[in-house]
Amino acid sequence: MAVDTSGFVPKGNLNTDSGALSASGRKHTIKRIWEFLKSYRPKIFASLCLALVSVLLTLLVPIKIGNAIDLIGTGSSGMYGDLLIAALFAIGVCISQFAMNIINNSITYHTVKDIRNRAIEKLQTLPLSYIDSHPHGDIVSRIVADADQFTDGLLMGFTQAFTGIMTIAGTLMFMLSMNVVITVVVVFVTPLSIFIARFISKHTYDMFKIQGIERGNQTAVIDEMIKNEKTVKAFCMEKDALGRFDEINERLTASSLRAIFFSSLTNPCTRFVNAVCYALVALSGAYFAMGKGGFAAGAITVGTLTVFLSYANQYTKPFNEISSVISELQNSLACAAKVFEILEEESETPQKEDKITDCRGDVAVENVDFSYDPSVELIKGLRILVKSGQRVAIVGPTGCGKTTIINLLMRFYDTDSGRITVDKKDIRDVTRKSLRRSYGMVLQETWLKYGTIMDNLLMARPDATKEEVINAAKLSHAHGFIRRLEKGYDTVIGEEGEELSAGQKQLLCITRVMLNLPPMLILDEATSSIDTRTEMKIQSAFETLMKGRTSFIVAHRLSTTVNADLILVMQKGRIIEMGDHLSLIRKGGFYKSLYMAGMGGDEADGS
Repeated sequence: MAVDTSGFVPKGNLNTDSGALSASGRKHTIKRIWEFLKSYRPKIFASLCLALVSVLLTLLVPIKIGNAIDLIGTGSSGMYGDLLIAALFAIGVCISQFAMNIINNSITYHTVKDIRNRAIEKLQTLPLSYIDSHPHGDIVSRIVADADQFTDGLLMGFTQAFTGIMTIAGTLMFMLSMNVVITVVVVFVTPLSIFIARFISKHTYDMFKIQGIERGNQTAVIDEMIKNEKTVKAFCMEKDALGRFDEINERLTASSLRAIFFSSLTNPCTRFVNAVCYALVALSGAYFAMGKGGFAAGAITVGTLTVFLSYANQYTKPFNEISSVISELQNSLACAAKVFEILEEESETPQKEDKITDCRGDVAVENVDFSYDPSVELIKGLRILVKSGQRVAIVGPTGCGKTTIINLLMRFYDTDSGRITVDKKDIRDVTRKSLRRSYGMVLQETWLKYGTIMDNLLMARPDATKEEVINAAKLSHAHGFIRRLEKGYDTVIGEEGEELSAGQKQLLCITRVMLNLPPMLILDEATSSIDTRTEMKIQSAFETLMKGRTSFIVAHRLSTTVNADLILVMQKGRIIEMGDHLSLIRKGGFYKSLYMAGMGGDEADGS
């Protein structure tokens, strides 16, 4: 729908404060994520059990290999038995990890599916003012790109955090049972990895937040450029468009490089700590095995030292993985927070359960005040009384509030004060669905979805038969061009019907109204894209359609207002003249100057 946003100041991005999410904000985001995960608790429990099995078998493999090493040279056949058992344990590790990954994938992608579903549902309940005041590309980026980024972090958290924590705990217990001194060496060195990762992640969170914001800005610019490419080319503004994109792209590149650079420091730093730990274990273990430094000779066997070295790797590896997970989770939480911002926006005011039934079409606008921006006054003290079956034309210069009245009648926006009634019922006391079904709308801006011609026409009345659709198309004079298409009514059209001319798209939108036959009509310059000959036919069809129906006609060409029962002449949000065509012409006021300026041409509209 064309929305009159005179005096309206867009808010820009949903949230451009890079430091918006503090520690409490992160906790809130984690809490919201857990709310979505609750329904998958059985799968999470199964994943934990498989992680436990995987870790236990992984820890048993080095013991069996160590035993086999100690048996070398003894001539015992038990060495082969230990190696076989170690191989079976390794196979068990592979199977349990495979099953765990399947479950974790299921949890992750179903959770993100639920979040996206909730986000789309939320968009349906948000007031139109929210959609109008935020870049559409940024909203798309949050639901698509940011949700994908969140998926990556959540999946990494499940696959590595679970097993990592269990590996640390299990390895620690096994090492303590074998040698306390070497275990203490390992325990004192490895926490350095966590401290390093924590220090880096605290500083990278805000960097990832900025990266996400710039990514949303870039998506918004791309969306704008694609939708308006014809205008860009028509005004030879390609260089300017590229300049805008390059500026945002540079900022995104800089923020991405900074975030990635600092987060990538985690891995090499923790690996250095791991290498130090491994060297200390090897050194202290060698002293025990050889009886150096006051230790008794043979305090541990070569096989046991091999087990310790393996455990040192297994013990330090999760620290490295968890530190990587922490860095990735910062990005993931930042992206999740952006999606949750949409979910936490205030929805439309709750609607009452009463419905409009058997609508007659009596409409009253009683002392209504409204503005898109509280600091910029638009409509003040508006009063209109329309009786059933009347045709009301709304005229005036651009920005005077014509389309705003339509937004208020349809309750796309709520009034600031005053009220609007249909059949003496306040429209705030009835369901929006019953109100909007009482109107048929043909707007200056057409909208068609991807699908067949028939799919698009049935949007008005899904239960209509093919014969009813064809009859409506004949009334709107659309049947001729539809029949000439390759597959007629089964022809598939792309997004927004790009394959069709502007006039053909307008005819399809008019056909939808013809099919529905509502008690009230809204025509916002409905024939603006149609040639003069077809317009005459359409006007004739509209004459038939409007008989007995309350009709609101937003008129830019004043030639269309001649037969209106009531003409409302607006200026700066107020009705300055009211009456039929002849009485307003005789009055010699603002309407006459508009009419005489071009008999309804564009010059009249902009005067």
